[in-house]
Amino acid sequence: MLLDQERCYRAVASRDARFDGHFITAVRTTGIYCRPSCPATTPKRHNVEFLPTAGAAQQRGYRACRRCQPDAVPGSPDWNLRADLAARAMRLISDGLVEREGVPGLAARLGYSERHLNRVLTAELGAGPLALARAHRAHTARLLIETTPLGMADVAFAAGFASVRQFNDTVREVYGVAPTTLRSEAGRRRGARSGVAGTLVLRLPYRPPFDADGLLAFFAARALDGVESLEGSTYRRTLRLPHGAATVALDLTPVPRNGHVVATLRLGDPRDLGPAVARLRRLLDLDADPQAVDAVLGADPDLAPAVAAVPGIRLPGTVDGVETALRAVLGQQVSVAAARTAASRLAAALGERLPPALAADGPDLLFPTPAVIAERGAEVLAGPRRRIATVLGLAGAVADGSLVLDPGRDPTDLRAALTAMPGVGPWTAGYLAMRLLGDPDELLATDLGVRRGAAALGLPSDLAGLTARATGWAPWRSYAATHLWRAMPAAPTNRRTS
Repeated sequence: MLLDQERCYRAVASRDARFDGHFITAVRTTGIYCRPSCPATTPKRHNVEFLPTAGAAQQRGYRACRRCQPDAVPGSPDWNLRADLAARAMRLISDGLVEREGVPGLAARLGYSERHLNRVLTAELGAGPLALARAHRAHTARLLIETTPLGMADVAFAAGFASVRQFNDTVREVYGVAPTTLRSEAGRRRGARSGVAGTLVLRLPYRPPFDADGLLAFFAARALDGVESLEGSTYRRTLRLPHGAATVALDLTPVPRNGHVVATLRLGDPRDLGPAVARLRRLLDLDADPQAVDAVLGADPDLAPAVAAVPGIRLPGTVDGVETALRAVLGQQVSVAAARTAASRLAAALGERLPPALAADGPDLLFPTPAVIAERGAEVLAGPRRRIATVLGLAGAVADGSLVLDPGRDPTDLRAALTAMPGVGPWTAGYLAMRLLGDPDELLATDLGVRRGAAALGLPSDLAGLTARATGWAPWRSYAATHLWRAMPAAPTNRRTS
């Protein structure tokens, strides 16, 4: 990733928080790396270098600034904007794949050799997969140290370290102090909150503005009984994670909270903290750059009023690609309410109940696995035979490994794999690319809601006219589609926006 060094330095000199997460500032004289908006005295230009990732900084021997905490910032929006090998690898590394399957597993999932993967990531991101995964482990360890009462040995293995010694050495190298010092500093820091009785309270940062109302409305219209719930501005749901189940409560209070969402997690296995945080960030699109999106979309005079009315709009993502894919197929050609009813019935019949310690007073039902749906879905599903066959076929393909639905997929390949399946059309494939991969440039021009929203704003609503007009909205056409959904007038039946 080539960085404009002079532009980066101007951002640092002005302490521009908009660039936090886009790059790292490494100061040669102190050996510390910071976020661009660090409040410390601005270093001289010849004393700094700018790097694309924290892993690259750590590999060069820099340690994290404890004042600005450069790992506690929104991630780079490039990982969704770009669909190349480096971006796909970063999404999987953030999901903890290296900790679970190692670099060979990461390379196999991406379809490249380990040697080629290491070469590309080193050239693009300044560090290989091991260094990038090490930075991810260090960040997860810091979260566990600062937000839980777990013993240090438990933190070490939960974060993915092979030994306590490796954990201690890494924390000292990355943060410059022992793990116990990080915990004591967190306890003294204003606003620090400690998890109790198996609960972790985290702050998930984002770049303002943030359209919380839009996300709440989206989730409310689709919430499955027992799996999800909304109470005021709090969205709760169950999570199926690599090592076990979990539940989360997300406080989406519309009033800005100093640029963060509060997440209250209950984990069945602390090793799932890193993957849980990565999936929640994708669910809420917290790594988006809303000012860049609004600048492009607001330049269209007909779309500008919608952009001005809803600044910082977000793409609703997913915490479980398989669940979202199956729900999308269930929702093909039916209303949102009908799709919700069908999915709720499926979850109630085939889902798994959580123990009270995890569920507390919230949802207690896990959406069923694809293997269970493939085996028993025919007993529960109702409706046209073709749609039932499509759901069972999709579940079976995921269960046997012939279809992979994870954030490491290439958007073009994912669309091709989905549309090759009987009963899955281009709309469903595009919708999943938007929600599963965070693809920012999927217009869904055939969607009835998108076209009705376009008509309401005075934009062309025919397929050819809308597609032509949308060329000026690239690379943010997914966000434009979300604006058009919001602008859609009420109607008795809202199809194909499930």
